[in-house]
Amino acid sequence: MKKTNVLIFPAGEVNSVELHDALSHNVNIEVFGCSSEDRHGGFVFKNYMSGLPNIAEEAFIEKFNFLLNKWQIDFIFPTHDTVALFLVENQNKISAKVISADLRTAEICRDKKKTYAVFTDCGFCPVLYDGFTTFPVFIKPRNGQGGKGAKLIRDTYDIPADFSKHNYLICEYLPGEEFTVDCLTDSSGKLAACLPRLRKRMLAGICVNGEPAELTDEIREMAEGINSRLGFLGLWYFQIKGDKNGKLKLLEISARCAGSMCLTRARGVNLPLLSVYVAQGKQVSVFENRFKLKMDRTLISRYQLDCEIRRVYMDYDDTLVEGEYVCVPAIKFVYQCRNRGIKIILLTRHETDHDDTVEENMLSHSITPKLFHQIIKLEGFQKKKDYIRPDGSIFIDNSYQERKEVHDAFEIPVFDVEGIEVLDDWRC
Repeated sequence: MKKTNVLIFPAGEVNSVELHDALSHNVNIEVFGCSSEDRHGGFVFKNYMSGLPNIAEEAFIEKFNFLLNKWQIDFIFPTHDTVALFLVENQNKISAKVISADLRTAEICRDKKKTYAVFTDCGFCPVLYDGFTTFPVFIKPRNGQGGKGAKLIRDTYDIPADFSKHNYLICEYLPGEEFTVDCLTDSSGKLAACLPRLRKRMLAGICVNGEPAELTDEIREMAEGINSRLGFLGLWYFQIKGDKNGKLKLLEISARCAGSMCLTRARGVNLPLLSVYVAQGKQVSVFENRFKLKMDRTLISRYQLDCEIRRVYMDYDDTLVEGEYVCVPAIKFVYQCRNRGIKIILLTRHETDHDDTVEENMLSHSITPKLFHQIIKLEGFQKKKDYIRPDGSIFIDNSYQERKEVHDAFEIPVFDVEGIEVLDDWRC
């Protein structure tokens, strides 16, 4: 059976990684990523291409369609509000279905002035001002996301020099707690999921510390009200914040994946996957795991090496196993190599200072010797460097002396146990 091919575009920011992680392990879906600018996507996506024209360029649609047809893409997830609007505007020219809102909704979500105009009669719409007649107030760009350009104005001295009422909105200051509400609209337009989460700490507009929040009647009614006036397909979200009296007011609405939708997925609700099902016209039902959960994250590092690896020489004691435990990063890397057809050769002195054989010790750790292309057993005086074929090889050992001898002999890459993370391949 042909897999469903899903393209994530652009594939370089936090929310594109969330879409990738939510979809890439489903056996019925193949995930692809592309970008105009070469950013982080190449570190994550197995199927990836950069260098597309910008959407504002005349050649974009032709080259985009060429890629869609080459990869036989069925569905596209846009990851930026402007891109979502562009793709929806040009849906009849694009060779795959865009999973997003309808055109009217995409236009409203992209412009906060239009958003507030739709809901001006609702109690959750924030107060807007024509000028700086009271303080404090909050200004935000009409077309913006991630808090870029937004600013608390406590006095006239805080007003930016480039402020323009055409480009900015002046809103009431909301000092209360902030929430994102992740939602799903099914193919009939019904609100199928509504999952609030508390945004406790932000970094560059992205929630890096949060936890699930109670779905109150107030939040549910807001979600139902928004869904009834706009036309969504699949996932979307809105953000709200408490005013000085604790009443929740609307900040923004977006018809794309949120960067921290991983917190909702951690509750057992995979909104990107459900969105693919919705786009296919399937009926969906949503349930969540009922446990307490907190999410906290910081920057992680991913690496790309410019050397071709055909063989890995690896130590056993204190490298693949650490006392009574298997070293998880090391065994993960072994399986990655096996999946990629890279030979793993074990170099070990285990039997010179242990009562069991290395095979017996492996089995006691539930490691099969079949993982390894070869197991070379050394006597205490023998040098590991003497058993290494250097071309296309790397060496992993916890011993500094052993690493130095191998490096000095062959100048091949050598790694301590902590350095295995440099070899980790996130692409799938």
